[in-house]
Amino acid sequence: MSKVVLITGASSGIGKSIATFLYQKGYKVYGTSRNPKNIENFSFELIALDVLKVETINTAIDFIIKKEGRLDVLVNNAGMGITGPIEDTPTDEMRAVFNTNLFGAIDVMKTVLPQMRKQNSGTIINVTSIAGYMGLPFRGLYSATKGALETITESTSMEVKPFGINVVNVAPGDFATNIAAARYHTPVFENSAYKENYQANLDLMDTHVNGGMNPVEMAKVVHKIINTKSPKIHYKVGGFMEKFSIVLKRILPDRMYEKILMNHYKL
Repeated sequence: MSKVVLITGASSGIGKSIATFLYQKGYKVYGTSRNPKNIENFSFELIALDVLKVETINTAIDFIIKKEGRLDVLVNNAGMGITGPIEDTPTDEMRAVFNTNLFGAIDVMKTVLPQMRKQNSGTIINVTSIAGYMGLPFRGLYSATKGALETITESTSMEVKPFGINVVNVAPGDFATNIAAARYHTPVFENSAYKENYQANLDLMDTHVNGGMNPVEMAKVVHKIINTKSPKIHYKVGGFMEKFSIVLKRILPDRMYEKILMNHYKL
C-alpha cells in the first residue's frame, strides 16, 4: 500500500521537488499552498493550507484522512526567509517569520499527531536549515527560527517515540530555488550604520542561492528517511564546506569561529 504523504509549501522550490519526486516513486502525495488555484504545472494533488491559519490546517488534514483513512508522512516544509540587521529589522517582521517557520510548523505537527498515534506509526520530517546551526550576519532571525525548530524536533521526537512515530530534521544548505525572491528584505536604509556591509551581503546571499545544489537532492534524502525504520534525528544536505562549518563550530573556540565567519562575509 502506498504511503500517504503531506508536504507543506509544495507549490515551488524544495517542497515541489520533494512532492514531485515522491509522486513519481508511487507515493500518494498531497502538497499544500496558500492559493493552489493560482499554481500550474504540478503532477500531485495540491490543496489549500496556510500554516498561519489553524482552521486551514485542520480542514486540509481532515480532508486527507477522510479520503485516505491514514496519514503516514508529514514533510513540514512551508517557510519564509528574512534578511536584515537586527537593529534595522522591524520587530513585527521578526514575529511574522517566527509565526511561519516555527509556530506554523508546530501547529501542523500538533494536527497530524492524533492520527499518527491512532495508527501507531508515522514520520514527521521538519525542513530546517544549515543556517540554523549558527548565527549568521544579517540572517540572524532566519537562523533563529530554524535553530528553534531543530530543538523542538529533538524534544518532540522523545515525546512521541512511544507511539511509533519518528520525528526528524533535514537541514538544507544553499539550493537553487526562488527563496531569495520570497524573502522579507529589510530595506537598505540610507542612514543605516550597516548600509554597505548589508548590501554587500545581500548580493553574496543571492550568489550562493543561484549557485546552489539541485533541490532533487533534498527529495532523495527525504525518500531515504521515509524508507528507514529508525532514522537519525538530524540530516544535513549541502556542500562539503556548509556541512564542515557545523563541525568547525563544535571544535573551535567561539571567537575564532566568529572570525572565520566574518572573513567569509567580508565584515
